[in-house]
Amino acid sequence: MGFYKFAKGLLKGIFKIIYRVEVQGIEKIPDEGKAILCANHKSNLDPIVLGIICPRPIFFMAKKELFQNKLISKILYSLNAFPVDRQGSDISAIRKSLEILKNDQILGIFPEGTRVSSVDINSAKPGISMIAIKSKSPIIPVYIDSSYKPFQKVKIKIGDMIYLDNYHDKKLRTEDYKDISIKILQSIYSLK
Repeated sequence: MGFYKFAKGLLKGIFKIIYRVEVQGIEKIPDEGKAILCANHKSNLDPIVLGIICPRPIFFMAKKELFQNKLISKILYSLNAFPVDRQGSDISAIRKSLEILKNDQILGIFPEGTRVSSVDINSAKPGISMIAIKSKSPIIPVYIDSSYKPFQKVKIKIGDMIYLDNYHDKKLRTEDYKDISIKILQSIYSLK
């Protein structure tokens, strides 16, 4: 956690100079306990800005391609990121996610699975709802509004927690998980 704290402090200072970060609803992030932080994803800077504003460390899923370089891989692991294969269902990434949540930590996921330039609600991946339901974790929806142009605002709006308790004891199919994930993504974009 030492490097994470150091990087967070450093990046917080840099972001303060370059951007005007405005956060609404920070009190909705619980001081303790497991939760999944879900946000829209337009830029590579999204995980950084979320890590800076969140009072607790976030463990982010990141595409496995980022881990191919040994040095970058080491840095990413030090920043609580772990690889996910976006081409199929990555069992090791799902296990890692469940382990993070079992340890009462915050998991960061972008439900669209990749950066998007325009809203496509149907791009929501079923994995987010499956992880939330299997771990019995609440979801914190977050909307990031920014083009990340220097000296402009980065607006972050944090919504009310989403609880999926109704699904905990149900047998669900992939299509069901997809439908639930679409609803989660809709709640993120409704914060706009």
